[in-house]
Amino acid sequence: MNMAEATLTPESKPAVHHPFLLLLRGYITVTMPFLLALIAIRFVMSPLYLQLEYNRPDFPEDYYGFTQADRLNYAPYAIQYLLNGDDINFLGDLKFPDGSAMYNARELHHMRDVKVVTQYAYLLATIGGLAAILAGIYLYRNEPAKLRQALFGGALFTLGIIAAIIVIAIINWDFFFTSFHTLFFASGTWQFEYSDTLIRLFPEQFWFDASLIIGGSTVLGAVVILVISWRWRIVTSGIHK
Repeated sequence: MNMAEATLTPESKPAVHHPFLLLLRGYITVTMPFLLALIAIRFVMSPLYLQLEYNRPDFPEDYYGFTQADRLNYAPYAIQYLLNGDDINFLGDLKFPDGSAMYNARELHHMRDVKVVTQYAYLLATIGGLAAILAGIYLYRNEPAKLRQALFGGALFTLGIIAAIIVIAIINWDFFFTSFHTLFFASGTWQFEYSDTLIRLFPEQFWFDASLIIGGSTVLGAVVILVISWRWRIVTSGIHK
């Protein structure tokens, strides 16, 4: 083995333009926005976020009588239902102190639909995330440059999608909110009266703030990955000089 071969690093090897490696690189790039967004959504679906949101001094009051303590007491049940393995009776059996049902039939139908979407989303995220990790390991071992390119491209792709969503949301929040729900739920199944429990617990301000948190967290994750991949390129370039 000569000196040139002895100092050859994995990323200094001649690039191998194998279709399979290109496919793995593309997969990581395309799935990154979805995975980063689901991680942020999981934070929003937590008791911590409820505490932060309901304790905001300017969070809208419930004109039908829910206090802050009531919201903090009732809202976690809705989040728990979306994440546990129970059927809709988990919510359907809930009662207010006066004995009346906490949720009506339309609300229960919608929550059942939301749970289906949530379960499929996290199932895909789990499978997709594991596949992305395996793809990243394979690229790192065989051609690290393509892994760096995948991370860099995925971060840029994520930032581009978030930028487009922010523009649409700022220009017309109602259109964005309606379009999002229409994409996942049948027409007429996700609109409720202001007196319904779901609206009293989760008013529009709640979803607007949640969207900011999800978007901001996704952007932060993408920026961190962008910086890491950019620094990786600089360090690698320095080694090869």
